[in-house]
Amino acid sequence: MTTKDPVRIAPADGKLGVLLPGIGAVSTTFIAGVEAVKRGLGAPIGSLTQLATVRLGKRTEGRTPLIKDFVPLAKLDDLEFGGWDIYEDSAYEAARNAAVLDPALLEQVRAPLEKIHPMEAVFDQDYVRNIRGPNLKEARTKMDKAVMLMDDIRQFQNRTGVARTVMVWCGSTEVFHRPSAVHETLKTFEAGLASNDPEIAPSQIYAYAALKMGIPYANGAPNLTTDTAALLELARETNLPICGKDFKTGQTFMKTLIAPGLKARMLGMSGWFSTNILGNRDGEVLEDPGSFKSKEETKLSVLDQILQPELYPQLYSDVFHSVKINYYPPRGDSKEGWDNIDIFGWLGYPMQIKINFLCRDSILAAPLVLDLVLFLDLAHRAGMRGIQEWLSFYFKAPMHAPNIYPEHDIFIQLMKLKNTLRWMRGEDLITHLGLEYYD
Repeated sequence: MTTKDPVRIAPADGKLGVLLPGIGAVSTTFIAGVEAVKRGLGAPIGSLTQLATVRLGKRTEGRTPLIKDFVPLAKLDDLEFGGWDIYEDSAYEAARNAAVLDPALLEQVRAPLEKIHPMEAVFDQDYVRNIRGPNLKEARTKMDKAVMLMDDIRQFQNRTGVARTVMVWCGSTEVFHRPSAVHETLKTFEAGLASNDPEIAPSQIYAYAALKMGIPYANGAPNLTTDTAALLELARETNLPICGKDFKTGQTFMKTLIAPGLKARMLGMSGWFSTNILGNRDGEVLEDPGSFKSKEETKLSVLDQILQPELYPQLYSDVFHSVKINYYPPRGDSKEGWDNIDIFGWLGYPMQIKINFLCRDSILAAPLVLDLVLFLDLAHRAGMRGIQEWLSFYFKAPMHAPNIYPEHDIFIQLMKLKNTLRWMRGEDLITHLGLEYYD
């Protein structure tokens, strides 16, 4: 396929505001990391926008520019940070408390982090039960809180002088909820905000405020947020790109690497047992069964969609898939994920794969936040609206059109992402057919 004319993309002039609900381990690791990279104190490892290339044309042409040189992305020097949290700690204090980054490195970026003080958060104890903080908005209705968030956004924009803004949810996992009547249309949702409908979660209030203010929104948690009819309607109405949900960092990242390979070789599977231990705030929140249910749903959905048991019943119709998360404070942000995979091959003979992934959750998440900020801003300047399925690469439970299934295979996701960039610039899409080399 060839797109003759490139998509018209507005230039990335001026500063880009980055608003983050949740100034915790992920947010502070991201902000401190950007400041460290700007000062030459570290490399943006894990970020496609900063390090990856994109092949253009035939393999014989040798055209493989960096993505950041191929599409007009905002520069790291142009990013301005702000956000909300239920705790009053500055970004520097929050980073020290999270204990993800080395204190010596944090001291070198202390000045910009100390300037970031979280705004009062919209919070509901019914949605996040295991943590409490004093830095909260008080208002009569949820609509009043949404208006207060919009005022926060205006003040941030005026104070920093940003030309554009993006919002990425980096807050806690809310309890599991399914869409209800209040989520059916934008009209019912706004009425629900005014009447304090209990089915409207804090993350939905943030997303509503962002979209009303003309700001693209990414959902980094498994919360029911922009994947509701009401907020999808608002995104289309305001011509804004949205994406989500739940950053794909540790154990699920491994699943989207390994499961496609097993399926590609037509190897069967009888079970996949996963358990995790982690000790950060995320682990504490996920001790609550309601919040764990939200996380479990996104973690469990991956295998079924990749393996397609309805197409391959002989191989995958009876897979036992279990996911456990255990709060273990001594481990802090250094999560450990154990996986036992029972597979079978030729003539049904059984085999096993065992994985022990000692990862750092926020270190894996930070570059994802950076890429989503820059790509969402790019999509907005390119006039793209609604669900950005080409950003599925970054999520456990990618948003998708209601009439299709989500694509979880990380290699297909990467192909889709890079083909979207090629399409934007009027380059041939890469099919990997390769027959032209042998004619």
